[in-house]
Amino acid sequence: MNIVVLDGYTLNPGDLSWDALARLGELRVYERSTPEEVIDRAKDAEAILTNKTPLRARILDRLPKLRYIGVLATGYNVVDVEAARSQGVLVTNIPAYSTPSVAQMVFAHLLNLSFHLAEHHRAVLDGEWIASGEFCFWKHPLIELAGKTFGIVGFGRIGQSVAKIAAAMEMKTLVVTRPPPEALPPDVRLADLDTVFRESDVVSLHCPLTDETRHLVNAGRLAMMKPGAFLINTGRGDLVDEAALAAALNEGRLAGAGVDVLSSEPIEPTNPLAGARNCFITPHIAWATFESRRRLMDICVSNVAAFIHGKPKNVVNRE
Repeated sequence: MNIVVLDGYTLNPGDLSWDALARLGELRVYERSTPEEVIDRAKDAEAILTNKTPLRARILDRLPKLRYIGVLATGYNVVDVEAARSQGVLVTNIPAYSTPSVAQMVFAHLLNLSFHLAEHHRAVLDGEWIASGEFCFWKHPLIELAGKTFGIVGFGRIGQSVAKIAAAMEMKTLVVTRPPPEALPPDVRLADLDTVFRESDVVSLHCPLTDETRHLVNAGRLAMMKPGAFLINTGRGDLVDEAALAAALNEGRLAGAGVDVLSSEPIEPTNPLAGARNCFITPHIAWATFESRRRLMDICVSNVAAFIHGKPKNVVNRE
């Protein structure tokens, strides 16, 4: 099988091996590909692997040998799955590889916000601690998380992992999810969306991006939140109305936000969250620990092998 990886750098910047995939066929790996380069690079491919390089109908129409597309991520909106289906091309994704890492990032942001870690670090380096003459020095009130309410929007694998960590930190947990689960952990309470936003000290987003959930966090829901509350988004950028969030932060109606995903990535200079008060932005790295990427590579190889052996799995466009 002729296998082409269109943008392998994100998954493997050099600390993993492509050898297991190479054993499944003739392999070519490109670190990055522009849309204009795809057709020439993949014209003989029977299998394409892509992370963020788009594969739309106009491109798929010009790849007659193509039989398989493996998306190197959980979300697969970079591929026109209906066009692929109409051409008999199977599309797979990589589910559940990043759960521990994303849950860890949620609390990395929360711990930074609750202790103002980044600002206190800068204050030490800038000499503010020594200039204060105090044995202990802090610039903002410090927040203990035990006893606070953690709101989770979406209760899939990541949401459930986040709930376990919140419970270990002695936080109360509210969850909104559809459909309602048959059973919840004893320390988790089901609530409607407005209740989660009104009662939570922290709201963390873990639902898929759909037409219904786009801008789920808008000016109205931000107005429901406690002034001392935090918003964490490691889900999808468009779950949040970024202008509304920036306004809430800058006006002091929300205490802080930790954001690993944005509506447009990399961040545009005009993004309203750039420079917003107490908004901490990480460059879409929650999924990207070595351990997480190694799992992604292993599942990718397993997906391709399953397809070759006629038993495909993790298919997202099956009839």
